[in-house]
Amino acid sequence: MKTTKLWVFLLVVVAMTISCKSENKKDETKKEEVKKEESKEVTLTDAEMEKAKKIFFNTCAGCHGTTRKGATGPSLLPDGDGKFASTKSFGTDGLVSIITNGLPGGMPDWGKQGILSPDEVRLMAKFIQLPPPPVPKYTMDEVKKSWKLIIPVADRPTKPMTKRNWKNFFGVVLRDAGKVAIFDGDTKEKVTVLNTGFAVHILRTSSSGRYFYSIGRDGKVTLIDLWMETPKIVAEAKASFDARSVEVSKYNGSKGNFKDKYIIVGGYTPSHYVVFDAMTLKPLKLVKTDGKVLGKGEYREEARVASIVASHKDPIWVVNVKETGMVYLVDYSDLDKIDENTAKIPTAQFLHDGGWDHSGKYFLVAANAVNKIVVIDVENKKLETIIDVGVKPHPGRGTNIHNKKHGWMWVTGHIGEGKITCIATDKGPNQWKVVKNIKMEGSGGGNLFVKSHPNSKHLWADRALNTQVKLQRSIYVYDTETLDLVKTLKVPEKYKGRAVHMEYNKAGDEVWVSCWGKKDETTSAVLIYNDKTLELKHVIDGDWLVTPTGKFNVYNTAHDIY
Repeated sequence: MKTTKLWVFLLVVVAMTISCKSENKKDETKKEEVKKEESKEVTLTDAEMEKAKKIFFNTCAGCHGTTRKGATGPSLLPDGDGKFASTKSFGTDGLVSIITNGLPGGMPDWGKQGILSPDEVRLMAKFIQLPPPPVPKYTMDEVKKSWKLIIPVADRPTKPMTKRNWKNFFGVVLRDAGKVAIFDGDTKEKVTVLNTGFAVHILRTSSSGRYFYSIGRDGKVTLIDLWMETPKIVAEAKASFDARSVEVSKYNGSKGNFKDKYIIVGGYTPSHYVVFDAMTLKPLKLVKTDGKVLGKGEYREEARVASIVASHKDPIWVVNVKETGMVYLVDYSDLDKIDENTAKIPTAQFLHDGGWDHSGKYFLVAANAVNKIVVIDVENKKLETIIDVGVKPHPGRGTNIHNKKHGWMWVTGHIGEGKITCIATDKGPNQWKVVKNIKMEGSGGGNLFVKSHPNSKHLWADRALNTQVKLQRSIYVYDTETLDLVKTLKVPEKYKGRAVHMEYNKAGDEVWVSCWGKKDETTSAVLIYNDKTLELKHVIDGDWLVTPTGKFNVYNTAHDIY
């Protein structure tokens, strides 16, 4: 009996040894295959290159730059740039892992999300090991050729034709569908869905609120008339191959009445801004933004226009040029002299998004690659200060809140760190100081937007770019007086997307939140919460609601309420 047991034991040991050797041999074979794969020269066919360029444009260029020299994200150059490692040094499999799983500092998990298939992930891993393709040209002649006046001003209504409360309309971006949905904020009914262009980034309104201007990542700007019985696109044009920002002229004073006279569109690719007639979108002026970093360093051809805001106190647009770290105060009172009349203020790299403080005198913008907030005194056309904040601030337009202890504060969240930063803006010893950092639960950052309203006691924040699904699907609500967490709201299980971008209604008693699902799944929704009770009061969903992201209330957008 003992002999039998011994033989059984020996047989098991031998089997396990053979199995281990077999597994080790498989591992060694796999390692050899990987080495052979990595040692091969990376090449792409013409068809693969075209596909890769489109994917990079849609998902990567915003953070890493069309020329891949870096901005919010690091450079992605095959031989490195002296600061960041070469993409070749990671190898194809290393890059596949990063693109698939993301990174805690804000790099999205494109593969895990299912936005890129495994084959597309590998294609991108190869693409970024090759030299970046040249940036194509796009001239004023091409802008003019793109212009379409669909309904002339004379043929448009002279008063609102709708019986709805159009000032409480919401424009909701259906990102991957290339559409914008208009909703009645009172009844929650869908008013219409319009074909506006790929991946609309933002909507802005005319000063009156009558018109919506949408700008897509394909550089297409559309003019939507909300006074019609059913809102319609009345004009469109293409300002560039890629864009993020649009704004209207808002000044009416001693220097003239420029309200709703012009709009400006900021180009990412190529780098320039274009001024249009606000009522027709007729192209009027194109100004390049290429230049030296901070006015004196290396020359950057790719100097993309990020956020733009309009002053109510001067005929000025505040234009933020990402790569060069320059803030342009563009004086539009004389288009013939617009470039020479522009004040160009060196600040910090890489300028991204931002908004007004409560007074409307100061503009605060994130230089997110260096973890700073830049403050511009727009009235006096000068740099006020630069503030150290958390990792990769991403304020959207930020938000203004008030409490008894600190007075008015401007607030930003961060992509790279789980922290919300409150900056005092009232005159006094604490002005421009960080007076409160709110720590968010869990690890990593991923916050894209914060939001409040003068009629609310709450501050809302998302975690859309966090790598943890639980945090992606959470919405955080804080008390503006105590700055403590009041409640963490969860996206209902029925909807599988991540929570992103909050917007109040005109009255400031409702908050609309997007549940951003996948393009090919019908699990997206717009969630509407009662701001006082924090209860979910209404849900908008349906097969037609594809990848909802940004939402813009007409009244709040027209009056810079955020």
